[in-house]
Amino acid sequence: MRVFNDNMYTAFAHVYDTFMANIPYDEWVENIRRIWRGNGLSPRLVLDLACGTGNMTTRLAALGYDMIGIDSSPEMLAVAKDKAPDILFLNQSMTSFELYGTVDAVICACDSVNYLLKKRDLSAMFALVNNYLNPGGSFIFDIVTETKFIKTHQKSFSEAKKRAAFIINGFYDEKSRLNEYQATFFIKEKNGQYRRYEETHVERAHSVEELTDLLGESGLELLSLYDGEDFGPPGKDSERIFFSCVKRQDYTVVK
Repeated sequence: MRVFNDNMYTAFAHVYDTFMANIPYDEWVENIRRIWRGNGLSPRLVLDLACGTGNMTTRLAALGYDMIGIDSSPEMLAVAKDKAPDILFLNQSMTSFELYGTVDAVICACDSVNYLLKKRDLSAMFALVNNYLNPGGSFIFDIVTETKFIKTHQKSFSEAKKRAAFIINGFYDEKSRLNEYQATFFIKEKNGQYRRYEETHVERAHSVEELTDLLGESGLELLSLYDGEDFGPPGKDSERIFFSCVKRQDYTVVK
């Protein structure tokens, strides 16, 4: 995924699916399809941006969509390719990716947009999405909200599985709106011993207002917002918000 520090999603990639089994991928896929239908869209070629280990990519492919997956972590993509060797997976950044042509829809899930820490990175990604979308094409992404970051402020999380365990210490700075996770993993190797790995993850709490402005500047129009839990209207207590956008057909690139 994305514009991370060099040590992000390296060791964790090999146990990502083990610890992320509680993510409601099936529900997200069905809600995304419901949004498409509600907007009168029937996409065929779909880009999964920051696809990680391909959990959304493979589910949509199984439903008949032609999929492309992009991620900046070779380790995450290796897992994705093992799941679906026939899908085109590209090792590229969210902010500088290139495609061979345009697509009907783009999705970007699992708060990947939060990992873009600067406005110029958000603008670069939105501009590329707009560039590679067919006119009227759909762009759906989610963010974790500041409410979520504050809720988990200075908290520690740990979990143990059969072949791995992790400890995560989080800290949210309300002034910079940056949330930093210090993650320590213990992964069982073939010799039966556990090896320790450490990763640092940083996300930023983006406001709906600033994202809406940046989307508009890039030629994308925000259509609707959805709460990540029940896909109803989001409120002040929403911890995840999905954005449904469309490429404006009247947008003119300013040189």
